[in-house]
Amino acid sequence: MAEIIQRDGTWAFDGSTVRITPGLSRSVPLFRRTYGEVSVPLEAVSGITFEAEGRRGRLRLRLREGADPLLQAAGGRLPDAADPYRLAVDADRCGAAEYVVEEVRRALLLDRIPQGPTRAYLLPGPPVPVSVRSSDGTVSFDGSRVRIDWADTSDRVKRAAGPRIIGVGDLVRVEWLPNSGREGGFLRFVTRETVSSGSPGSSGSSGSPGSSGFSGLPPEKDPCALDLWGSARRDLLTVLVATAVTARLPHPTARPEAAVGPPGGHHDVLLRRLRELGELHRGGVLTDEEFARTKAAVLRGFGTGGDGTG
Repeated sequence: MAEIIQRDGTWAFDGSTVRITPGLSRSVPLFRRTYGEVSVPLEAVSGITFEAEGRRGRLRLRLREGADPLLQAAGGRLPDAADPYRLAVDADRCGAAEYVVEEVRRALLLDRIPQGPTRAYLLPGPPVPVSVRSSDGTVSFDGSRVRIDWADTSDRVKRAAGPRIIGVGDLVRVEWLPNSGREGGFLRFVTRETVSSGSPGSSGSSGSPGSSGFSGLPPEKDPCALDLWGSARRDLLTVLVATAVTARLPHPTARPEAAVGPPGGHHDVLLRRLRELGELHRGGVLTDEEFARTKAAVLRGFGTGGDGTG
């Protein structure tokens, strides 16, 4: 057993699994304490390094591409302090850190672990049900469907439409951009309907969020997105939901995204969306100006230059 215990957490390797446990100190980021222990099977590891940084050092575990739904959902945007695969090491424990590195590397060589991408997730992601309250509302996932309950501060169009419920079977991918504290972020659920509409946000992977989602709407008005603008520390927890959903979607290597959505459904989706906006306008939820602006965004998202039907 190779093990290193630090204030920020403990790493232990038994020859087949790297067990990473967050520390109990309040200095450990809320996300790490909430995400909890991570067990990384050796076959998910691509490498491990220890880098000296002045009086301290840093352990870093690298996973094979496609092995972890957390890294897939975060798309490289997880802050370093919240990354479970990094550990700050005190100077007097550098020897222990180097021993962990040596043991993991030896096991990788002996077991001939490939370094290339995986074709399936090798880590399970967080358990469900999982629920997170964000600045724009509460998002929950029970393993089969996502539910968004809007906050009192959400855009009134979202609040008027009521809770949003999306089945896993209707999802293509999840897009997540963290709230940095200086700039807002979002958690967006891209559905088959969105993709069939041909919106600007319908291409790419869960690691490459587009600038627009449902019919070209910005996150604050997108009924399939949470607009993250409040506490960066709290909003970061939304990646828990993004990860849990991502783990239950087809692996990126098996996603035929270009074929998603019913053929010829573009016009029907456009008409349905315009009817929804029309009802909100007639009901007094949208002002004339808001209706015109949102309608224009919908038409742009569908690649339509005219006024459409509504």
